[in-house]
Amino acid sequence: MVNTQTQVGYIAITGASSGIGYETAKAFARRGKNLIVIARRQDKLEKLKKEIQQVFPSLDVVVKMSDLSIIQNVYKLYDSLQSYPIDAWINNAGFGNYEFVAEQSLEKTLTMLRLNVEALTLLSSLYVRDYKDTMGSQLINISSAGGYTIVPTAVTYCATKFYVSTFTEGLARELQENHAKLQAKVLAPAATQTEFGKVANNVNDYDYDKLFGTYHTSTQMAAFLLELYDSKQTVGTVDRETFEFRLSSPLFAYAGASKHNQKNER
Repeated sequence: MVNTQTQVGYIAITGASSGIGYETAKAFARRGKNLIVIARRQDKLEKLKKEIQQVFPSLDVVVKMSDLSIIQNVYKLYDSLQSYPIDAWINNAGFGNYEFVAEQSLEKTLTMLRLNVEALTLLSSLYVRDYKDTMGSQLINISSAGGYTIVPTAVTYCATKFYVSTFTEGLARELQENHAKLQAKVLAPAATQTEFGKVANNVNDYDYDKLFGTYHTSTQMAAFLLELYDSKQTVGTVDRETFEFRLSSPLFAYAGASKHNQKNER
């Protein structure tokens, strides 16, 4: 069990080598937060560390290279961080896929399921076990506007993000009902100018101006994430039509008060 009494805490961010994760790390650095940055590409993480420490030399930036689509790596990663007190865990690692279900690459789909669903669930569960009674701790899972709306040619990707949204909203309610101190939250971006478009479409170049027209930058989404972090709300969503950012309580129906629930005998 990690020692959570140490005063100097860390923000852990998966998928920190680019996009929203990269900009979120810099945003927390500007607040004086120590960081644990996690991704597959060590060179990108080292670049991020150097960029941060040039401006904030007193901050500790811990680099962890890990491919979280390999489930054994998830456990190894978390075990390697037991000596660090972690104020917030941000599950940002993930990718998308634009293909019809009948034509989608099953190898890519399985990797997406392992990363978007399995790794996120394991890391969330491990963090909650250790920090549910730690005041001020937060788990923030990155979903998508496609985690609340089914998008054409992205059905499987949306399904993974529906999972992220429902899992995190349900976890947030569970923690509240059990009077836990940890808060679970979900951020749902719409189109954001990152490497997402290239990976989802299996292309080397992707023009967001041409293909979307309206989108947010990674810096803007990092600012929205911190707005969610600072709030008492559970959900931060970007409207796919207006691109307005809204904070709210959970959006999915919850059967907490139903008399037809299984009886809890604990």
